[in-house]
Amino acid sequence: MADQTHVLFVEDDDVIREATQLALERDGFAVTAMPDGLSGLEAFRTNQPDIALLDVMVPGLDGVSLCRRIRDESTVPVIMLSARADSIDVVLGLEAGADDYVTKPFDGAVLVARIRAVLRRFGHAGRADRVDEADAASNGGLLTFGDLEIDTEGMEVRRAGQGVALTPTEMRLLLEFSSAPGTVLSRDKLLERVWDYGWGGDTRVVDVHVQRLRQKIGQDRIETVRGFGYKLKA
Repeated sequence: MADQTHVLFVEDDDVIREATQLALERDGFAVTAMPDGLSGLEAFRTNQPDIALLDVMVPGLDGVSLCRRIRDESTVPVIMLSARADSIDVVLGLEAGADDYVTKPFDGAVLVARIRAVLRRFGHAGRADRVDEADAASNGGLLTFGDLEIDTEGMEVRRAGQGVALTPTEMRLLLEFSSAPGTVLSRDKLLERVWDYGWGGDTRVVDVHVQRLRQKIGQDRIETVRGFGYKLKA
């Protein structure tokens, strides 16, 4: 298991849990599958997985609450599973700290692709490909926007001198904005660059993450440009 990506999978439906576990294991993942939120939380703390795959509607401790508990303790990537694409559970899961979601019923290949996309994103969270290397280097890797400081080498953010704790997804989103301050970035472009979507995605993922980021770096730092997207105020 040491050389495999370890997935924590929490799902109360026995058929879905067993079939998905087998499918993920065939693709080379090590899987710990749990039937409820409380056992899922215990397994998370015991096994320290590389990624958590959580169904929204599980007994004991629902998936949204479990995601929140995990996020209180770790920045490990979390993907929520929801039975309905238009469900408020999707937004609640993202607001709780999930990085992405997949709608049930899902195709196994799509699920694996989404898992790998999230893992790639987290694996490369330590480098901002589109941040202007010359500008950052000229100031020791430090970008400054008002009271906001972004250390692109140490991957640290400070606001008014105080450290700001960001998840890897939030950090990549902020780095994307800081690479082009004052430039409007569309939701589709952010989905492609930050979430590594080579296909159409739900822009609610972007909207909720932008709101989460605003809560941490200042509500007025990222501006909404209606009908177009978002931009970082220079």
